[in-house]
Amino acid sequence: MGSGHMMCIALPAITAGVFGLFLLWLPMSLQAQLVLSLSVLGLMLVFMTRPANKTLRLMTFVLSATIALRYAFWRTTQTLPDISEPLNFIPGLILYLAEMFCLVMLAINFFIVADPVKRKPASRLPSDRLPTVDVFVPSYNEAADLLAVTLAAAKSLDYPQDKLTVYLLDDGGTDAKCSHKDPRIAHAARRRRSELQSLCAALDVRYHARSENSHAKAGNLNAGLQISRGELVVVFDADHAPVRDFLKETVGYFAEDDRLFLVQTPHFFLNADPLEKNLDTFRAMPSENEMFYSVVQPGLDKWNASFFCGSAAVLRRAALEETAGFSGQSITEDCESALALHCRGWHSLYVDKPLIAGLQPETLVSFIGQRVRWAQGMLQILTLNRPFLQRGLTLAQRICYAGTNLFWLFPLTRLTFMFAPLLYIFFSLQIFESNVAEFTCYSVTYLISSFAMQSYLFGRVRWPWVSELYEYVQSVLLVGAIASVIRNPRKPTFNVTAKGQTLEESKLSPLARPYFLIFLVLLGASGYAIWRYLTEPMPSELLLIVAGWNIINTGLAGAALGVVSERRERRRNQRLEVHRHAVLHLDGADHAVIIKNASSGGLAIEFIDGCPAGGMAPGTTGVVELRRGGRMLQVNVICRARRQGESEPVFGLSFLERDPETFLLIAEVMYADQSVLQDRLVRRQQRPGFFAGTARFAYWTMRETLRAFGYAFGLIRESTETAHPDAPLVVKPQPRLRAPKRETVSPMLATEEMACA
Repeated sequence: MGSGHMMCIALPAITAGVFGLFLLWLPMSLQAQLVLSLSVLGLMLVFMTRPANKTLRLMTFVLSATIALRYAFWRTTQTLPDISEPLNFIPGLILYLAEMFCLVMLAINFFIVADPVKRKPASRLPSDRLPTVDVFVPSYNEAADLLAVTLAAAKSLDYPQDKLTVYLLDDGGTDAKCSHKDPRIAHAARRRRSELQSLCAALDVRYHARSENSHAKAGNLNAGLQISRGELVVVFDADHAPVRDFLKETVGYFAEDDRLFLVQTPHFFLNADPLEKNLDTFRAMPSENEMFYSVVQPGLDKWNASFFCGSAAVLRRAALEETAGFSGQSITEDCESALALHCRGWHSLYVDKPLIAGLQPETLVSFIGQRVRWAQGMLQILTLNRPFLQRGLTLAQRICYAGTNLFWLFPLTRLTFMFAPLLYIFFSLQIFESNVAEFTCYSVTYLISSFAMQSYLFGRVRWPWVSELYEYVQSVLLVGAIASVIRNPRKPTFNVTAKGQTLEESKLSPLARPYFLIFLVLLGASGYAIWRYLTEPMPSELLLIVAGWNIINTGLAGAALGVVSERRERRRNQRLEVHRHAVLHLDGADHAVIIKNASSGGLAIEFIDGCPAGGMAPGTTGVVELRRGGRMLQVNVICRARRQGESEPVFGLSFLERDPETFLLIAEVMYADQSVLQDRLVRRQQRPGFFAGTARFAYWTMRETLRAFGYAFGLIRESTETAHPDAPLVVKPQPRLRAPKRETVSPMLATEEMACA
């Protein structure tokens, strides 16, 4: 039955594929080519209206491939410059190879995402069958309060406490650092170690610092393997706080497959990356990561090729022991470790459900630094590990790994497409031989097909033109890093990405200069191309094509100027919208409240029974109380602000001090319910359509170009503002927190919980 069903699905696609291959070699006039392309595009658009139909989905892929391959055939046979003219031929060949590389990557992407897996929920195991779990939180230079949130959330996981052990693996307090010859470094390391040891003792978390920082994160995780014994290992980055049900949603899969080594979950982020923040799109547009985690990883999962992403994952210790722990040859130890285990016949699995909340780099400098590490690490794997030649991998796995690694060569193709038009505009180099009619019949229809497929596959998680903008912004500064790893694959070193940064004033990024230079060159080229077209007696049709191409590039570069014009960010802590009942003790009275949003710095509340008669002015102090089961959690707060909500006033409260119990309350409020993350994700995933997306992008180009030059010439001045400082982290000398007796719980809070339940 299953094989017959698959044959019914595949047969129409196979038939369409055979017909498409026949069309590839069929000589056609331009008119016939145009009719064919428009007919295929029409069929594609019809099939795209039924995305749930697998047969129509496969046929859409075939039709798109037909247009792409017809374009490739035309580019190969009719558009290359004569080899006897090297000034034209060499740059023309480079452009051609860049296009062919993109077509290869397109084919690989089609293969990966053609039939993504939708996993059923994991089976829920009885307590006596649950495996022991070790949670690793590797750290290097992260602040103690950032770590406290993650550790508190890890300790709050819904799992038998006798089978759960949480470890803080601190590479910032190693023996080597504590005894460093520089007394300032040694003092800072010893102070950090002491502070984190006290924090871990209060939260009942095990602290471990190794003798020296060797092999970066991989070495730190391997040190954790040596001091632990759990059957499963969970890895959370220092800023990745898990929801309470993380283990319930993942552990059960290991009982279903004895050869399963990895269950990976997506990385969900509370804050905007530099593009989202500076273009002011965070609340309305899907994040950059969502395309990878919502479409690509489920596609990789189809071929048993989903890989470890460094955090938010569960791994089987027995599998890691086969490879002597986590691999450390490259600086992307996560993907390399997964590759090594896939080669040994182990299986991986991906759960498309946000189960952690983390932080993205806030500044362009830290963002680019992170992407440099990813690009260099993936290319290290490509050159040193050679996944396409590895024994033990299936053909599908080789394709998936090769595609994942090759993707990071995109800066070379992106910049080729950016600068290629300039060769004709400024120097009249004929690197592309075509006229308007041929360009329309082949190139334009291919581009329409490509954009249509992007919208079809990724429109919900990546808007039109946004991929191009992300790639261009990264490409300008990644080229040097790529060249470095190509010259010496073993040279790159691991650098920790800075998180939790703030900007108290809007300003240009220190990395802005090359983006302004490129924009001005492209703008000048557009003006010069128009002047040539208007003044030359017989302007060529190629000039018209190249001028249009360059104008699009200029718009892309203009939008990028907005990315490097960094908006101020005073908020130190990222908020998460929640809906949680609590009690506020205020001036000797108890008030039922709803917590509307929460962060590691405070809460926003709304009174259920109306605002107190005396009001709640800024500076007023009180105590917020809530509980989880039999445990009461209390925290002292101070009112900082008041704003009008939809019906009732909403009060912003800051914590007066933050001790370990405060962070347990934060974990309880923010990460008790996974649906809060899911709802926030769904609200952002809207499909605007190509034309609406293009119009929006054109608006960004004009707006952000003006804003960037306003920053550059000092025409936009904003007052410097500073937020209220966070409450200090206080670790009291008690060895561990104990749950109070159940009868001490506020009766009002108990009533509210019963009503909520």
